[in-house]
Amino acid sequence: MTTTALAIIGAGKIARDQHMPAIAGSEAFMLTAIVDPALPDLGVPVFASLAGLLKAGPAVDAVAICTPPQVRTGLVLEAMAAGLHVLMEKPPAATLSEVAAIEAAARPGRTVYATWHSRFAPMVAPARDWLAGRTIRSGRLVWREDAHRWHPGQHWLWQPGGMGVFDPTINAFSILTAITDAPWSIARSDFQIPVGLHAPISAQLEMRVGGAPVAADLHFHDDDTAEWTIALETEGGGTLELRDGGATLILDGGERRHQPKAEYPAIYAHFAALIAGSRSEVDARPLRLVADAFLLARISEAEAFEP
Repeated sequence: MTTTALAIIGAGKIARDQHMPAIAGSEAFMLTAIVDPALPDLGVPVFASLAGLLKAGPAVDAVAICTPPQVRTGLVLEAMAAGLHVLMEKPPAATLSEVAAIEAAARPGRTVYATWHSRFAPMVAPARDWLAGRTIRSGRLVWREDAHRWHPGQHWLWQPGGMGVFDPTINAFSILTAITDAPWSIARSDFQIPVGLHAPISAQLEMRVGGAPVAADLHFHDDDTAEWTIALETEGGGTLELRDGGATLILDGGERRHQPKAEYPAIYAHFAALIAGSRSEVDARPLRLVADAFLLARISEAEAFEP
């Protein structure tokens, strides 16, 4: 097997917690360098900029871009112009226009891969198989987590382009758009935005899949009620619940399947397959749902929150 030399751009929490262990366990990739202006010591050569790596660093064939989305697109385009394969942490960019610019810049024989890690949760594929041939009648989505636990000190989440509660919720949207080919849309959106911040800490949505209603309740507060649940009822009364972000599947209220998550190793295996096949994969549907929620948002003020 050919091993691809890869650099990580942006050595924050997600890079250290998920990308680096996945790369270390992969036969397809070798971590060769880090690009981060903080110049962390992580056991490989580190550079303050991608330009610095390209000029003076070890040769790389691919990059994994793990920066906040607000600064990601320029780095993606720079890497693509240098002829590198590019993997992007979710969401692929801060705006849909930026995603379009990335797609337009794609080169033949070079892979551009916009990852959605929750699509690799173990019960997502079985959920899609079960839904095949069924029509969704109604549903609910509950996505709650503690911002301080999962994203400590990440102030960029609360700035324009950071998405607030939709940073975790876009994972749910990536699952929804993966388990059925029926079109998803937003019919109503209510946001609660803390004083002095620019992104919602909670939201309630009326979604549609085909013509069926799906209610979404989204929270990013400090509490002990973490929940990542998608529940769907189909015509004829069959029910599906995906819990734990896609690790647990419950069918018709009885049959229960569960497997531990191994999302990021699967991401890198898929990246390797895309490179081998000279293919790219950029799916903007989850980000489009977030954008529609922002366009329709009725905004109320929430109490102050310190990221």
